[in-house]
Amino acid sequence: METIFVVAAVWLALAVLSAILAFHLKISIALVEICVGTVVSAVVTRLFGAEVLGNNQEWLRFLASTGAILLTFLAGAELDPKVMKVKLQEVLVVGCIGFLAPFLGCAAVAHFLLHWSGPASWLAGVALSTTSMAVVYAVMLETGFNATEYGKGILGACFINDLGTVLALGFLFAPFTYKTVVFAVGSVVVLTLFPFITRFFTKTYGNRTAAIRVKWVALVLFGLGALALWSGNEAVLPAYIAGMMLAEFAAENHAWVRRLRTLTVGFLTPFYFIRAGTLVSLPALIAAPLVFFLLFAGKTISKIFGLYPVIGMFRKERSERWYYTLMMSTGLTFGTISALFGLTHGIISPTQYSFLVATVIASAVIPTLIATRAFTPTHLLPAHLHKHPALPRAEGPEEE
Repeated sequence: METIFVVAAVWLALAVLSAILAFHLKISIALVEICVGTVVSAVVTRLFGAEVLGNNQEWLRFLASTGAILLTFLAGAELDPKVMKVKLQEVLVVGCIGFLAPFLGCAAVAHFLLHWSGPASWLAGVALSTTSMAVVYAVMLETGFNATEYGKGILGACFINDLGTVLALGFLFAPFTYKTVVFAVGSVVVLTLFPFITRFFTKTYGNRTAAIRVKWVALVLFGLGALALWSGNEAVLPAYIAGMMLAEFAAENHAWVRRLRTLTVGFLTPFYFIRAGTLVSLPALIAAPLVFFLLFAGKTISKIFGLYPVIGMFRKERSERWYYTLMMSTGLTFGTISALFGLTHGIISPTQYSFLVATVIASAVIPTLIATRAFTPTHLLPAHLHKHPALPRAEGPEEE
């Protein structure tokens, strides 16, 4: 137990350091946490060994996964159903192109330029086709775009993009069994009842010290996550849809959402983002930088050339189009999940896995950094956020 507390203290120290750096550098804290994880992991591994940080310990992986699940849930809960109905065509078109362009482009780069096998190339296409709900939502939250129709549209398009990734991974590699049917049917039943039972609990037991709503939401997310893992899918998959189902409820209960957000961003997500950074093998990248460059260029170029003209159909202002495109060019959660799936099932080698994860994490950092520093459409933000749109916002007393 002593070791667990020591490791937890070290990771939270890294989280505090990341928050300070993010404040002074005016960069999203999620990106800083990823970079800190990468650098610290390389240094510690070089000096003391790979296991000192404990990033593969089961309890830490659980906290990281919980952070990803709750952050994805909150991203879904931020969506306004009325806005989504109005922006349905935009969300579907941008999301589908955001998946297809890098899926085909990166698979072609892996097969024809890097000479990877067919299955490994398709796996690379799947892993690099994603956007990152976790990173995008974290940035939307820090900038204030999560409260605008522009930001809600980006989050909706990210969901469609990642849904395409999940379906491609399932159809190409995951076996379709009775467990898949059980997961699908069980999810539909639970998610259909979810908002009604949540409202019942709120009306009957809500606003009490027992915090039953947080416990109920956690129960549903963990239950569906367990069912997803049992069926061969990933625990984070149902979380976004669960958030969407509670979007109307969340809009009516701002204080509850703020408290859940504080718990998630303040404690859980640092474990997720910092751990994501520790997965990058700098020695592998240094040994063969051209492979990384080709994969990163393949993802970024295919995303930009696929999305920028399409987004121009819905957004005419230059900064809005570039910001939208670059946010859709990120990748993290489902990208690393897909790469890990390929590694554990023998589709890709450990070296190929390192290149894919490094590319995924670079795509979370570089496009987001460029977007927030050069193309933030400040005219779409509330007036009080115009001066420092990229600055992480301090938590007010109501969020404690």
